[in-house]
Amino acid sequence: MDGRSPSPRRRSRGFTASSLELFAGAGGLALGLHQAGFRPIALLERERNSCDTLRMNLNALGGGTVPPRVIQSDIREIDYSEFVGRVRFVSGGPPCQPFSLGGRHWGRDDDRDMFPEAVRAVRELRPDAFLFENVRGLLRKSFSEYFGYVLLQLSYPEVPARNGETWQDHRRRLESRRASRSRCDLEYDVCFRQVNAADYGVPQARHRVAIVGFRSGLGAGWSFPEPTCAREALAREKADGGAYWQEHGLLPPRTGHAPRPAGIPAGCAPRRWRTVRDALAGLPDPRFDAQAEFANHEFRDGARRYKGHSGSVLDEPSKALKAGVHGVPGGENSVSLDDGSLRYYTAREGARLQTFPDSYVFSGSWSESMRQIGNAVPVLLARAIGASVASVLGKAEELHG
Repeated sequence: MDGRSPSPRRRSRGFTASSLELFAGAGGLALGLHQAGFRPIALLERERNSCDTLRMNLNALGGGTVPPRVIQSDIREIDYSEFVGRVRFVSGGPPCQPFSLGGRHWGRDDDRDMFPEAVRAVRELRPDAFLFENVRGLLRKSFSEYFGYVLLQLSYPEVPARNGETWQDHRRRLESRRASRSRCDLEYDVCFRQVNAADYGVPQARHRVAIVGFRSGLGAGWSFPEPTCAREALAREKADGGAYWQEHGLLPPRTGHAPRPAGIPAGCAPRRWRTVRDALAGLPDPRFDAQAEFANHEFRDGARRYKGHSGSVLDEPSKALKAGVHGVPGGENSVSLDDGSLRYYTAREGARLQTFPDSYVFSGSWSESMRQIGNAVPVLLARAIGASVASVLGKAEELHG
């Protein structure tokens, strides 16, 4: 087992369904879902540089004779009428700042909370399924009541809030609807899970919350895909001069490495976590040789260590990339090299850590590109969840024609 991810160009066979993506950003979620078999007809995003990035990568995101439309607009101004009846799947990552561990934690009171718009899209488009993702801060105890309210709205999107009704009163009305078991014409079976992208072949410890819903009756028995990679498998390959060091042509460290594990626990994923060294393999050192064949691979000086920000180590998954509203500070988004020096990741390296292919390019400066990359959903994580959703929709299609 070499720990490498499957080819990012491989797509699921035998299934295709039209989709629409909200809050598309740089396209990580859309790209992974397209590889899983979904065909986006439109990508909605309001930020200009992100829209430019999407337009530069349309072939990867859908291409073909009818590439997806990139619609640059505030989501609150979108009229979905032209897409009604054309979309089986809706996806998106509502802005995470209201719930981020590093943000102001205003949640429902933050005007950037776009979950109401995600619910509106589901209500008006009536898809067979949806996927929304956000930061793990959404599961904090202080947000638990509001998060439960979001799940109820997604379960019963045809029961909107009344004029002047508080969200607490609306939540109670939705709870009563659930308790009564009276059926609505449009209901969804909704579940969520906190996932670590490293468990799905992404060379980055990135924890996200994924919310998936199927129209009632369609997704019976569905569950989140099981992890394909494990920390224990990486430890085993690194122990006692194991396969990991041989793969990279390195001598094992003389100290500080764990003893060989007695065995991988039952049920543990067989492949190992991928590391920063895995992700950067084959890229030239940008300090000395920024080859033109690799787009977005320019060196950025100025990385410094300080308390709590010491950079990622090469032989573990990277720390989670951060978007940085005001740029990337100090040791954030940086790597500690074999010689002990610290430097920022290039945008291309950041893209690899998010499992974008090297052919995928980003619009804007290093800071702007890193903002887009830091906000993105890892492509392999999106593909893993998307493939499991596609499997259920494909079976439903066969059953019902």
